[in-house]
Amino acid sequence: MNEFDFDLASRATWVFTGDSITQGAYHTHGFRSWVELVSERVRWELGRTQDIVINSGVSAWTAQEINTDFEYLIGRFAPQVLSVSLGTNDALDGESGLNKFRRRLTEIVRRGTKIHSTVVLHTPVLVLRHAPPARHEWLPAYAEVIRTIANDEGAILVDHEQHWRQHFGAEAPTAWMDDNTHPNAVGHRHIADTTLRTLRLGPLQEQI
Repeated sequence: MNEFDFDLASRATWVFTGDSITQGAYHTHGFRSWVELVSERVRWELGRTQDIVINSGVSAWTAQEINTDFEYLIGRFAPQVLSVSLGTNDALDGESGLNKFRRRLTEIVRRGTKIHSTVVLHTPVLVLRHAPPARHEWLPAYAEVIRTIANDEGAILVDHEQHWRQHFGAEAPTAWMDDNTHPNAVGHRHIADTTLRTLRLGPLQEQI
């Protein structure tokens, strides 16, 4: 795994982009989303009060939309750190969408690298068995594509899927979910904690 070697001595702009799980839409029911928790860790607990954290996640979006709208969502902010969390919606395209997902996500990473961002890729969290069939069946394959891209392109990998599988084993991750696809507030805390630990910025002071 590539290591997070971002210069913590200088102030920075962080952009988090992705789908509804990044946006933090609805499913935390008023609790902080994982991006907000990471922001609290960075800007308060670590004392980096002049850092700017931007959340440009858009509910239901995929690598296609984010790649198309790269400049608006990412480029104009010239982030030192770019976090990209995708795959949950992309997986609805099943096997036929894997190659397109690989190309589009690779392009996002390369465009981030071109503007001198440290790129962080996230594998998606697990879904429940009654999620849409294509999503439930193909999400592991999309997670594997993300791992491959991170390795090939020199991005940082935050492997949420692996963390959730290690915790739940063969059991459904019901305790961390608000519905069949979206994490609840507890799930978001685990996403934040895994992210921070991977980046060697954690753990959150208030433990899960």
